[in-house]
Amino acid sequence: MFDVRNYGAKGDGRTNDAAAIQAAIDDCHEAGGGNVVFPGGFVFLTGPFKFKSFVKLVVEANAVILASTDITLYTESAFKENRSEGSMWISGFEAHRIGISGEGVIDGQGTEFMLNEEKTHFNYKMEDGVDMRPHLLTLIGCHNVTIRGVTFRNAAYWSIHPVGCEDVLITGVRVINSLKVRNCDGIDPDHCRNVRISDCYIESADDCICPKTRREYDEYGPTENMTVTGCTLVSTSCAIKLGSENVSGIRNIVFSSIIINASNRALGIQNRDEGAIENIRFTNIVIESRLFADVWWGKAEPISITALRRPRDAFERTPRDGSKPTVGPVRNVGFTDVTASSENGVYICGCDESRPSDLYFDNVTLRINKMTAYEGGQYDRRPCDVNEIVREPTSGFSIQEADDVRLRDCRVVWGDCQPDYFGEALFKRNVNGLQVNGLCERNNARNGT
Repeated sequence: MFDVRNYGAKGDGRTNDAAAIQAAIDDCHEAGGGNVVFPGGFVFLTGPFKFKSFVKLVVEANAVILASTDITLYTESAFKENRSEGSMWISGFEAHRIGISGEGVIDGQGTEFMLNEEKTHFNYKMEDGVDMRPHLLTLIGCHNVTIRGVTFRNAAYWSIHPVGCEDVLITGVRVINSLKVRNCDGIDPDHCRNVRISDCYIESADDCICPKTRREYDEYGPTENMTVTGCTLVSTSCAIKLGSENVSGIRNIVFSSIIINASNRALGIQNRDEGAIENIRFTNIVIESRLFADVWWGKAEPISITALRRPRDAFERTPRDGSKPTVGPVRNVGFTDVTASSENGVYICGCDESRPSDLYFDNVTLRINKMTAYEGGQYDRRPCDVNEIVREPTSGFSIQEADDVRLRDCRVVWGDCQPDYFGEALFKRNVNGLQVNGLCERNNARNGT
């Protein structure tokens, strides 16, 4: 046991305890490993510090690790030379057999790094294109990582970001962020393998759980072999999103036994880069999605699958060797036992370069009803190089530019409040190999089936 107070940490919420915390971690590592303890009843204000191998942080009940709001302390970018998407606060590089546990809190003071609060969001506080808002936790190239029980809250940027990590367990964790702070994702496994996320509660203004493969870390390969189970999610954007950064591929992932509440979009697959998204399963999921302000991506789609080219001016996302950007395939994706209450329907859209294929929907029920005052009759395809907000009638299933799509035992139930833009149960455009084995449509307003 290495108590940070024995290394000079004050825990008074005013003094920067970073040097004391780092000294405790260093000694723990040099001693062969152990627990670095943050005792309950104290608030440990701190700037950046780093994990080392064989160290576990124990954040006891009623203990808080609090991010300093002095932006000058955050000098290390979360994305290498890219300084426009945040910095690192708690971090680790090639640290193995590490963890965080306990019933305490890790607080990023995120709203303090934003400019001003509006009705639906905070504005950015950037200087000359540089945005150094701190991510809460960034672990790069680490093996055998366990995060258990703690609460991450009030992130200024991403909350939990493992990059190129292998054998990652995140369980019983709470991520509670402002629903107005943009980019404060919950958990973003990036180029990671063998990841288990279970029994977590996440509130985030951006994506709650978002597997991806960013270009800055493409040396680490695909994100693969991942399970997400028993989680409850609330998002102002997309509760579960795969992509939109995907240079190395995302594959072999199962999402099961999940509740999604009050989200702008529930399940999203968004391919904009050359990597493939494949072998994905969603099962036993209950969804509530609703329309919200345009500043947030999504138009209440319970399920959205898009494969489109990036905007031509997205220079920081394009291949570094100057080659032409391409869009990889989206294939072998299944949805089973999914129930959604929403203001919109399922949206699938590819392009000539990448047509989503081998998609199946088995026992998917959509209850579509107008619930908010926000404008509907739209689908959100941001970011892309064609029309980003598409104005079309709201369909139960809108399937465009796709191949081998199967619907079995699905239902579309139209609610009592039906604006003029509500359309048909199934709309298709340029679809090859569509199979429908049971699609029931019920119109409550007209008392018909």
